[in-house]
Amino acid sequence: MAIAKSKPAPRYTEDHAESGLDFDFPDIETWPNQFPSYEIVIDSPEFTSVCPKTGLPDFGVLTLRYMPDKECLELRSYKEYLFSYRQLGIFQENIVNQVLEDIVKAAKPIWAEVRGEFRPRGGISTTIVARWPRPQPARSKKKPR
Repeated sequence: MAIAKSKPAPRYTEDHAESGLDFDFPDIETWPNQFPSYEIVIDSPEFTSVCPKTGLPDFGVLTLRYMPDKECLELRSYKEYLFSYRQLGIFQENIVNQVLEDIVKAAKPIWAEVRGEFRPRGGISTTIVARWPRPQPARSKKKPR
């Protein structure tokens, strides 16, 4: 008689995946832009957050590049916004995408890019890049296996 193997419980759940996304992030203030067609780069070399699974800290460099339209981000306000992640359990991929969404909501830039370069954990470092406007996903004729 064969014994049915039970499927092991997933190590990462939907709750882990969504962790931190329901946080009430502070608004980012802006000020009126005075010039057309230039790029702003803001580097945050001491970005920290918390892994929602292990509770261990994550360290990284968050870089924002954008071309302002009518509004520029106010740097003190942006810094305070980034501080809100320090004790927040959230995946690195979600950080980068959430920051991009909040930048677009606040400043409505012509384009923007957020890059997160996270320090090694278990010997693996991670770089995540999100861009606005969001590129359309490529349509594949082949079905995944």
